[in-house]
Amino acid sequence: MSDLISVIMPVKNGSKYIKEALNSVLAQKMNTEIIVVDDGSTDNTAEIAENMGCRVIKHDVSKGQVAAKNSGLKVANGEYVLFLDHDDVMLSDTLSKLYAELGVDDKLYMVMAKVQDFLSPDVTDKNVSYKEDPYFGLFTGAVLMRKALFDKVGLFDESVHTGEIIELQHKMTDAGLLVKKLDFTATMRRIHDTNFGRTASKQEFQNYAAILRKRLMKK
Repeated sequence: MSDLISVIMPVKNGSKYIKEALNSVLAQKMNTEIIVVDDGSTDNTAEIAENMGCRVIKHDVSKGQVAAKNSGLKVANGEYVLFLDHDDVMLSDTLSKLYAELGVDDKLYMVMAKVQDFLSPDVTDKNVSYKEDPYFGLFTGAVLMRKALFDKVGLFDESVHTGEIIELQHKMTDAGLLVKKLDFTATMRRIHDTNFGRTASKQEFQNYAAILRKRLMKK
């Protein structure tokens, strides 16, 4: 059996899509633990996850998706970690392909594959723009990491609410830790009316700017 992979899913009020996301993990047939971090949901997200056999960590009040990722990391038992958004869908054999690359090369600390956008059937704005071809990016569900990575660079910075994966890559670069790109599509990224990236785009821009300023000051 392969080493344990901790799949961490931060979520708030995700009852609409979480079953499909969790089923896509369960279908991987790998040695996994699924940790759902319920970030102050007011719906039955936690109940759904518990009924599907997941370990559920609850925030009584919402702390944001970055803090939720850290909460998952603190209890994760796996040697490897993957974050998956509650509204995305992992494709067949994704975990085995990622693990096959990362598990055999101890010099690597992260591997990333591609994601592909898809328009959710319930989206109201049918003219919303999205990428039709698969593409690389530091998206959850397409990136497998060694948990030891966080021992070297620390947990995510909770002072930012988005852009934390970009900052993590900067820390890895500074520490000389290697990342490898894999040319296959790992995960389908759902485009819907309440995507975090769409609703928090202004905040995302501000956080990216803050990350850049911090790096420039450090240099």
